[in-house]
Amino acid sequence: MTRVLNAGRKEALSGETRSAVVFLHGYGANGADLLGLADPLAEHLPDTLFVAPDAPEACAGAPFGFQWFPIPWIDGSSEEESMRGMMAAVEDLNAFLDALMVDEDLLPEQVVLFGFSQGTMMSLHVAPRREDAVAGIVAFSGRLLSPETFQDEVVSRMPVLLVHGDQDDVVPPQSLPEAAQALQDAGFQDVFAHVMKDTAHGIAPDGLSVALAFMRDKLSL
Repeated sequence: MTRVLNAGRKEALSGETRSAVVFLHGYGANGADLLGLADPLAEHLPDTLFVAPDAPEACAGAPFGFQWFPIPWIDGSSEEESMRGMMAAVEDLNAFLDALMVDEDLLPEQVVLFGFSQGTMMSLHVAPRREDAVAGIVAFSGRLLSPETFQDEVVSRMPVLLVHGDQDDVVPPQSLPEAAQALQDAGFQDVFAHVMKDTAHGIAPDGLSVALAFMRDKLSL
């Protein structure tokens, strides 16, 4: 049984929703953490609805934060608990995306997933396994989960933008080329990468600018 994800939202500036960006936050954060990015993006994407769900589980290490799934080396959970949590979150996110598209009368090609850290892991895991390709994935500071089974499980292929800080001490920068290689090996044609110089585990202005250009292009705006 799927869990309903609580989500904050910023309506399209134009008053007419022709596309949507779904922000998926990192471990221990919440939807509001990324929804603030809608302010600088909205003027360039006036017909875009921005939605930012909270992950389904409370995060033990962050009293006001949430997690998509446990991380054993951070919270002491087992690998089994982590995998079980991830698979449950996958179902939750798929149900959320399905409902969003119905409620807002949007097609998959009108939706971009914008992930950060654990939210990127969810984006890269969920979207390629959905029947219909979304417009694109913006993947900040994360990595591709289960690369060994990825190629066999891919159902749809969409443009992907991988962005990572070269000083990231939470998720190693090497995760970017590793994800890019796995995506290309699985037949993804449009894989783009941007390295944010002198940036730790975060989103720098240059990375956000590259992400905006990518989204405008893929949403044909």
